[in-house]
Amino acid sequence: MHVLVRQPRAVLTVLSLAVFVCACLSPLDLSAATVVVGTCRNLVTFSTIQAAINASPSGSTVDICPGTYSEQLTINKSITLNGVSLTTGGVTSDAVIIVPPSGGLIQNATDVDTGNPIAAQIFVQNPATTVNLTNLTVDGTGNGIAACTPDLQGILYQNASGTINHVAVRNQTPAPADGGCQIGEGIYVQTGTGFASTVTVENSSVHNYNKNGITGNDANTTLIATGNYVQGAGVVPVPGAAQNGIQLGFGAKGTIKGNTVIDNIYGDATIAASADILLYDTAESSGILVSANTAGNSQIPIALYTLGDDGSNFGDGVSVTNNKIFGTSVYDAIDVCTNNNTVTGNTIFNSAESGVHLDASCGAFFGGQTGNSNSVTGNTVLESACAGILADAGTTGNTTTPDTYFTVPTTIASSCSVAPRGKTAHKYSPAR
Repeated sequence: MHVLVRQPRAVLTVLSLAVFVCACLSPLDLSAATVVVGTCRNLVTFSTIQAAINASPSGSTVDICPGTYSEQLTINKSITLNGVSLTTGGVTSDAVIIVPPSGGLIQNATDVDTGNPIAAQIFVQNPATTVNLTNLTVDGTGNGIAACTPDLQGILYQNASGTINHVAVRNQTPAPADGGCQIGEGIYVQTGTGFASTVTVENSSVHNYNKNGITGNDANTTLIATGNYVQGAGVVPVPGAAQNGIQLGFGAKGTIKGNTVIDNIYGDATIAASADILLYDTAESSGILVSANTAGNSQIPIALYTLGDDGSNFGDGVSVTNNKIFGTSVYDAIDVCTNNNTVTGNTIFNSAESGVHLDASCGAFFGGQTGNSNSVTGNTVLESACAGILADAGTTGNTTTPDTYFTVPTTIASSCSVAPRGKTAHKYSPAR
């Protein structure tokens, strides 16, 4: 005798729904997840970084196994890329290296300021709001850029925020060697009208760039650069790109603290000068801090500058404190070509011109005046070829005592003739 047992209708409905959900939705569809590129973790696995980015919802983490990945990445969602280690047979591998595809880089972005094409190895763009990159190497070797366009960039954040931590960025140089092209940046942050970006670059290495190491441009951009190592190419021949190590420019603001920045030198200092740390028309009186950096082996280790071609001064009100500056090859250790700044607690040695230059030449370009109303106190200058402080004739309102000097010809002077005087108000060449 057969007995027919009927299940309640409600139970059948729930079971059917469960089967439907399991069949149609993966964990990545439901919420943010951690996935892996490679096979070093027991997680949802992808063979390429871009595939993992595309498949993962906003807020996910992509762990990347050690290896070399030939990819050009675009990120338009909030996500974390994290290089992870792998131990096999007692040997630990930790290097995640992202290199250009075999055919080289292609344009994948457009500069929000100039409209020029950009080829970025990692392009982070709105609508991403927070993108974090950790323990990666971005190597531009084999980029295939052989002309002055598109601009070559290692990591580009455009209208987006995030953190770059323990990342190595290197070899953003065109091939063959530069013939005067002002392209090739390691890390670049820019913000268009209507957006706001805050990017922190910390504990990272940037070197062998053609133009700039780390750059933050535009109003509504905040760049926080802390604990990084940035190294230029040393003497760059003419024609070539006037390199800068870390740049804040064109209305940007931020903090540059605890970095080591060296070896930014342009071949003909009568045309332009390279700076380790360049503040170029930055946000006015915005609390920009340049502190506890080590900078040197360059033409001007720290430069505060305004172009002011609209008749206004920009970049005033910066604090330059407790930096160690050495080996200025042509000009001044700290060039103050803006107003109302605080320069204190810095240790300066072996400068080719002066320790601190209160520079009137930028204001002369547009009928205003620079180098005024600055507080330059508590600094130590050891061995400068001209003066401890060079206060240009006509500069006013500056406080220049007390400071400490050793083996300088003159503590405070109004002119120097020991360095090439070909500089003009356009003496710096920023990345733009």
